[in-house]
Amino acid sequence: MNQDALHRLEDVLDREIDAARLLAATLNEERTALTGDSPDAVQQPSAQKVRLLEAIESLEKERRALSVAAGQDPAAKDPAAASTIATAVAERWRALMELMARCRAANEVNGYIIHLRQGQVRQLIDIVRGGPALTYSPQGKTFARALRALARA
Repeated sequence: MNQDALHRLEDVLDREIDAARLLAATLNEERTALTGDSPDAVQQPSAQKVRLLEAIESLEKERRALSVAAGQDPAAKDPAAASTIATAVAERWRALMELMARCRAANEVNGYIIHLRQGQVRQLIDIVRGGPALTYSPQGKTFARALRALARA
């Protein structure tokens, strides 16, 4: 791999790592907003997350093109090909993969929080509409019990 291609690849990986760090921070902001009581607070981190994911995808396409053009790919399954990649590129690649794994885990936690909140909202809507409310027996089992509607249209 020539030095110019190596430097361009390192630059793209550095920008990808920066974007992944911003994504991790944004996912933390999103989690904080999701556990708070203001639905409006979720909009900004969620929009930022989408923009960062698009940027990372664009940088990844650029990285792949540079890797293919240079005949190298840090994601290659072939150990012989991977061994020819500069150490700096390999280290950046590992750092990026670790960051993205943490981002994936944080995003899954946020998705779980969203799922729980959706269930809570459904239960509240059912109560307001007069549907059966979900309650718990002394043994901890759930059952539906009919309640009077809080409001009638």
